[in-house]
Amino acid sequence: MSLTYRSAEPAPPPEFPGGAGLFRLDPDISHLNHGSFGAVPLPVQEAQAALREELHADPDAFFLAVPDRLARARAQVAAHLSADPDGIAFVSNATEGANLALDAVPLAEGDEILVTDHGYGTVVAAAARRAPVTTVALDPALPDEDAVRETVLAALTPRTTVAVLDHISSPTARLIASPALLAELRERGVTTVVDGAHAPGMLADPLAGGADFWFGNLHKWGYAPSGTAVLAVAPQHRHRVRALVPSWEDAHGFPRSVENRATADYTGWLAAPDALDLLHRLDAGKVRAHNSALAAHGAALLAELPGITPLPHTDGLAMRTLRLPPGIADTHERASALRERIAARHRIRVLIWPWPGGGGIRICGQIYNRAEEYARLAAALPAHLG
Repeated sequence: MSLTYRSAEPAPPPEFPGGAGLFRLDPDISHLNHGSFGAVPLPVQEAQAALREELHADPDAFFLAVPDRLARARAQVAAHLSADPDGIAFVSNATEGANLALDAVPLAEGDEILVTDHGYGTVVAAAARRAPVTTVALDPALPDEDAVRETVLAALTPRTTVAVLDHISSPTARLIASPALLAELRERGVTTVVDGAHAPGMLADPLAGGADFWFGNLHKWGYAPSGTAVLAVAPQHRHRVRALVPSWEDAHGFPRSVENRATADYTGWLAAPDALDLLHRLDAGKVRAHNSALAAHGAALLAELPGITPLPHTDGLAMRTLRLPPGIADTHERASALRERIAARHRIRVLIWPWPGGGGIRICGQIYNRAEEYARLAAALPAHLG
């Protein structure tokens, strides 16, 4: 994948056949922020509801069968991700995956963890709990993947033991943990921990980079119920992965040991294969192409606004980001306030991300979106940028 700057405004793609009808979203709201929380299609909601009915009809039978049913569901998910079913485990979200991964990395006195200033806050916090961190400053305007790779590598020190990197960064929607970067870190003996929160469903082969530890949400672009994610661990590290809370499955080791939560709601994880099966039936390649084209169309409309600067992007992704004028959304508080003003006044959901000197806006494309929703945003945004 390559990163490019703004080009001529692309024509909006036609509506995805039946896309909007698969979701139960409020039609009076423009949901242009799929990347934050996702949305669960109706067939997957129904599959989860059926599992909950089964649970409530006979709790004993349901919970006693959970470990084996999770193993079967995990194998189905692994097939969709081209993963080893013995090398992935269900977890609740990327932050949990980060903590499990970092707990499994042997750290000695003086070791350091490298992170970037694009990293997700709770994942960076997990790293900082375990060792001193070196934060790499990645200018959002870095032109391409090579520039990102070179900036990360230049920040390594003799004490860098672990690198925690976004696969696709949440605020700026760009590829960071490229296969080339992961390979160079591996050659230098650095353990790689990759936050793939946005990768499943958006990338055709999310595990292709071969990270030591990788975790990704299925409840964003993979259409799974909320609280559904997976942690993938390379073979040489699996024996050190321990559940954050001991369970009756501890003796089995990874992955079963980290999946057992006693009397918890497992229905989202068990419905995850239904979600990925749905994506497959829709034709995942067509879904990705449609969503990327929608995001490109929306970004081109916003780029016409005075003071808005498009940022380099990775081709094929369903998220695009643009810088806002100087002084706008330059703190977390101001970014959150702008996001909520846009939602309250215009019923449009977007992500506003803070950055020193001036923040940015991220928009997403999903099969339930329509081209006119981005036009609505482009018409509404100037009133908030003065």
